[in-house]
Amino acid sequence: MKHTLSIILLTLATVPMSAQWQRQPTPNDTLQPVRNLGNGNIAFSIYAPNAKEVGFGGDAMPWGKPVNFQKAENGVWTAVIPDVKDGVYRYNFTVDGVKVQDPRGALSPETSALANIGDGKQFYDVRADIPHGAMAQRLYFSKTLNTLRRLHIWTPAGYEKGAEKLPVLYLIHGGGDNDASWPGVGCAGTILDNLMAEGKMQPMIVVMPNGSIDMQNLMDEVPLFEQDLMTSIIPFVEANYRVYADKGHRAMAGLSMGGMETMETLLNDYDQFDYFWVLSAGWFPAQQEQFEGYRQRLNKAAKGIKENVRQLVFTQGGPEDIAYQNGLATLKLFDAEGIKYEFYDAPGGHTWYTWRNNLHQLAQRLFK
Repeated sequence: MKHTLSIILLTLATVPMSAQWQRQPTPNDTLQPVRNLGNGNIAFSIYAPNAKEVGFGGDAMPWGKPVNFQKAENGVWTAVIPDVKDGVYRYNFTVDGVKVQDPRGALSPETSALANIGDGKQFYDVRADIPHGAMAQRLYFSKTLNTLRRLHIWTPAGYEKGAEKLPVLYLIHGGGDNDASWPGVGCAGTILDNLMAEGKMQPMIVVMPNGSIDMQNLMDEVPLFEQDLMTSIIPFVEANYRVYADKGHRAMAGLSMGGMETMETLLNDYDQFDYFWVLSAGWFPAQQEQFEGYRQRLNKAAKGIKENVRQLVFTQGGPEDIAYQNGLATLKLFDAEGIKYEFYDAPGGHTWYTWRNNLHQLAQRLFK
């Protein structure tokens, strides 16, 4: 079979890999790359502990004046640019002679180049011979975080002219990514378009929120996201789209950290969804106190889960999936409580290769 390689350039920078592991924190985790110091002085910073030289470029660059970066002991380089007027500016760094987009910039998780390697006829590839749905970006106010947040919403082809209400899938990305990840590298829109055209899925709306919250410990974002989902995201969707507002027409799925957020929602809001899919995720048995806390919470929620949840599915990307052992340990807790679930395991690892296949399988089984 002849394979072709197509490159989709969204800009430079890279998408952080979604992760189900805990790592040693670095100064980059909480770095503010752009700080307004007042009086027109703006500090630009980048974490580059092994760099020998850092430079600067872009619209904020003062013409004809040098920009001198100073390196702190923690590996953060900073330069202060004076006389910057209020406005919107493009900027980039140069690290040892290489132009680098800010890895901590507001749009960095969604500005990666994508390489589509294959024959162009896969379930995630764009087809010219079918109707296509719409992928919208929407802003909503988060009561939990007291700020505006963004999400993506896919609606099926013809939704704009229709009158019927539809069910909703809330689809969550993993740690380090944001709401642009499922529409981007996850190919969610094309997967759903193709399934709809083939008659393999029920018409539905798919909401892809931003599950990432700027916390030094990734686990701290889990309960905050669950609160945001229930108090702001779902009410926003149900107030602005033609959707059913009952548990029988709601589903939730999340990968990696999004799987942790899905399980958090399962523990607290099992009576609000009929469907839960946990992809490449599990609680951490190595953290015994935390793991025991989840065991106790699951014990309290078990009766409600059994009575309310219609479909509970766990998936892994094979033993090479970094969440594999955590996931198996977590399933033993569900076994101990007598909670029924389905488990699917297929080679692919902790990667978007696995999760695109998960979505393809998931979408065909909901609301039937």
